[in-house]
Amino acid sequence: MNATLWGAIMLALGVAIGAFGAHGLQGKLDAYSMDIYQRAVLYHFNHALGLLLVGALAASGAVAPLARWAGWLLLVGIVLFSGSLYVLALTGNRMLGAITPFGGISFIAGWVVLAIAAVKR
Repeated sequence: MNATLWGAIMLALGVAIGAFGAHGLQGKLDAYSMDIYQRAVLYHFNHALGLLLVGALAASGAVAPLARWAGWLLLVGIVLFSGSLYVLALTGNRMLGAITPFGGISFIAGWVVLAIAAVKR
């Protein structure tokens, strides 16, 4: 995995999706849905920055090769957590809320794996 590449792609998407929410959805979503959407953007952006961090640490040799898994877990977390919240906010389909915790678990696992990779180094 090229975490730097994926981090940059996810950051670009985060900016675009955030701008769409701020400008294109203003007045179209109720306060609850807009809050969900903004939370999705926040976690998306924070974990995309995490992907950049993983890429930088991996490139510098500061963490063990296990860090590659951390990058994948953060990317999967963005897709599952933020992705499900985006769809929930836009459609109101609450069944997708069942997917969101798997994204959160993926985020947590990614950071734990990165910590383990740092210790192993």
